[in-house]
Amino acid sequence: MKTYGLIGFPLSHSFSKKYFTEKFANEKIANHQYELFPIEDINSLADLLAENQSLCGLNVTIPHKVSVLPFLNEIEEAAEKIGAVNCICIKRFEGETYLKGFNTDAYGFQKSLQPLLSNQHRKALIFGDGGAAKAVKYVLEKLGIEYKVVVRKAAKGTILYSEITAEILKSHKLLINTTPLGMSPNTDSFPDIDYTQLGVDHLVYDLVYNPLETAFLSKAAAEGAQIKNGLEMLYKQAEKAWAIWNK
Repeated sequence: MKTYGLIGFPLSHSFSKKYFTEKFANEKIANHQYELFPIEDINSLADLLAENQSLCGLNVTIPHKVSVLPFLNEIEEAAEKIGAVNCICIKRFEGETYLKGFNTDAYGFQKSLQPLLSNQHRKALIFGDGGAAKAVKYVLEKLGIEYKVVVRKAAKGTILYSEITAEILKSHKLLINTTPLGMSPNTDSFPDIDYTQLGVDHLVYDLVYNPLETAFLSKAAAEGAQIKNGLEMLYKQAEKAWAIWNK
């Protein structure tokens, strides 16, 4: 039996188990399973690997995309540049476990975002500055899109929600939420901005995919903005992870 899984905490929001379980069934991939491993402390990773000798690959989600880095033996070049890992390939040699980290978030995000971009989407606001935001910044830099990072607590190179003016919202036509705001079960939360400043030229992207339409997306859509959730990104990055695990 080959086992794959997801580490993070909490994992109640995840669609990954359903996605891979259905993939194994539909494609008649025998002796494969996908499990959820809710670990709050990344230091539990060593015990998880020791207790699950059939593990061949892991996806990594909040809050471990950055904290997992010191536990890896090798990191692919893109993931190293991004500074976050969300996919781990596990190899075992003569009793030793070898972990290589990848970032498939950037691949999934770019594949799902790029077809929606127009000429007016040359400036972006990124809400949040965690592991997922690192992949978003990497992609925007590749595409030549300027961005500002918006956070709740003052930090170098970022702005606060309270500093977002009407002018900033009007000039930054691409808005991207990388935070857990709006994620089930806390579906009433959303980035604190003036949604009345949004319009038909805005593209509003939420990495959250459960629920499929967050409060963030609903408020933007009510003002005429084009919206996109993170479900396609999930599928694209999952396809990439599967390819990595089966090289």
